[in-house]
Amino acid sequence: MTLVEGILAGKQRAIARLITLVENRPREAVPVLQDLYPHTGKALVIGITGPPGAGKSTLVARLTRRLRQRGKTVGIIAVDPTSPFTGGAILGDRIRMQELATDPGVFIRSMGTRGSLGGLAKATHNVIRILDAAGKDYIFVETVGVGQSEVDIVKTADSTLVVLVPGLGDDIQTIKAGILEIADIFVVNKADRQGADRLVAELEMMLDLSEKEVAWRPPVYTTVATGNQGIDAVLEGIEEHVRHLYQNGQLEARRRERYRAEIMAIVEEEIKARLLGQWSAGSLEELLEEVAARAKDPYAAAREILKPWTGNGKGGS
Repeated sequence: MTLVEGILAGKQRAIARLITLVENRPREAVPVLQDLYPHTGKALVIGITGPPGAGKSTLVARLTRRLRQRGKTVGIIAVDPTSPFTGGAILGDRIRMQELATDPGVFIRSMGTRGSLGGLAKATHNVIRILDAAGKDYIFVETVGVGQSEVDIVKTADSTLVVLVPGLGDDIQTIKAGILEIADIFVVNKADRQGADRLVAELEMMLDLSEKEVAWRPPVYTTVATGNQGIDAVLEGIEEHVRHLYQNGQLEARRRERYRAEIMAIVEEEIKARLLGQWSAGSLEELLEEVAARAKDPYAAAREILKPWTGNGKGGS
């Protein structure tokens, strides 16, 4: 059985092998990803983001268990900070999802950000595609929880949940942060804590005061994920949002924007690789030394790198 056949058959080992290839030797994975592409586009991608300590992993585990009870298959991508020593994921969300580890209908992968900004690992798009081709009905993408920079999840998910928790001491500051602009659904987790009602009220007030004309007002749900409370309501909210996207043609529009961003990222990566490939390490270091010594400015250095394509070293300032 080839790697492509194994993934299309939903074989866990084949999925894991290709994900490892995507993370470590991405160029070698391209032919397999191209073969898989016609078999993608069926899974719903759900982003889970929010501040550290909000209980995102527990919430994902509970949502997954409920989906499995409904006969759905699930892929989970838990994007964690990168270890400076191994390059792997530090937190290892699979530890917090051990109850799902033996379920053949669930595939869990922790991924390190490896320096990628925006709260997502660089390989996340390809891993989503692999899990999609493997037949997963839902794919949860849980981000590292770094705050406002997590807007990348909007370009990745069909529906985005922002998970908040009372008692962090800066509820209103968190609400004002740009991260709330990305929410399709709000979840106030650990709602048995003091201050949960106030946080819900503040969220509702912020939504009431919003001047943006929107067809979808993000609902606010309360959960106690550790006690399995409120999980069904959140799932119903996700399903309602997806129905809304289908009915308004927004799901396809969101996915087209995702394809656009992905294509441009590939183009940028290819251009960078080809341009820098024409420079030896020594020559590039010499150019960097000139910039460091103020003998050449960064714009002139960039034009010099681009010279093979522009035909001269001149260009706009």
